[in-house]
Amino acid sequence: MANAYLQGVEISASQFLDIFHHYDIDGNGYIEGKELQNFIRELQQARKQAGLELTDKMKAFVEKYEQNADGKIGIIELVQILPTEENFLLFFRQQLKSCAEFMEAWRNYDADHSGYIEADELKNFLKDLLQRAKKPYDEKKLEEYTLTTLKIFDSNKDGKLCLSEMARLLPDQENFLLKFQGVKMARKEFNKIFELYDQDRNGYMDENELDALLKDLCEKNNKVLEVSKIPTYKSAIMALSDGGKLYRTELALVLCAEEM
Repeated sequence: MANAYLQGVEISASQFLDIFHHYDIDGNGYIEGKELQNFIRELQQARKQAGLELTDKMKAFVEKYEQNADGKIGIIELVQILPTEENFLLFFRQQLKSCAEFMEAWRNYDADHSGYIEADELKNFLKDLLQRAKKPYDEKKLEEYTLTTLKIFDSNKDGKLCLSEMARLLPDQENFLLKFQGVKMARKEFNKIFELYDQDRNGYMDENELDALLKDLCEKNNKVLEVSKIPTYKSAIMALSDGGKLYRTELALVLCAEEM
C-alpha cells in the first residue's frame, strides 16, 4: 500500500503517516540505514511505474542518501520531499522558527498547564495555524490533520503529546531539548536541584537563578551541553515562565525524567 501511495501526484496526511510507519520498521521515529535504502529504491520504482519524474527535491535527496549507508531522516525531512497534501507539517516549521517560539507556543496551547498537549488543544493549535496561513480547510480535514499529527509524534501512544514529543517538529539543530534528554534527572534529584538554585526560596527561578543552573549543568555535562549556547537555552526555557517566574512544574518539563 505504501508503495502505491508513492506513485501519487499528491499524498494525503493519513497516507503520509502510513508511508512513514511502513519504512520506519523499528518504530524509533527515523528512517535510517537499510530502511532508508529500501525507501529510496521503492520511491524510484514507484515514480517510474506511475510515469512520473523525480522532483528536483527528490533528486537532491536521492543524490545525498543513495550511497550513504549511515543516512538517517525524520518526519520533517520526509515531508519535504514527498508531495504531501498542503504540506501540513511544514506549517508548524514556518510558525515555530526557534526554540523560544516553540516553547512560547507550547505554553499558549497547553491550556490547562497539564504538561501535555491533548487532542482538543492540538486541534486548536492546528486551526489557528491554518487560519494564519490563510489555507482553506473544513472540519473533516482539520480532524484528519489533528489525528495524523498526534499519531506521528505520540511515541508512547498515550493519546497526548509531551514537550519532547512535540519538539520533534523542530530541526535537530534547533531542538535543544534533544541535548537535555541526556541530562534529565529523577524527580527526587530534580527537586533538590530546584531548591538549591531557587536561592531566595520564593518558589520560582528568575533569569539569574536559571543562568547559574545552566552554567553548572554545562560544566558538568560538557560533552552534551555547550556553554556558548546558554543564552539560547535560557531564552527557550524562560519562554515557559509566567512573566519571568519559572516555576518548578515548567522547569520539570525540560529537566525531570518523571511526571511531576
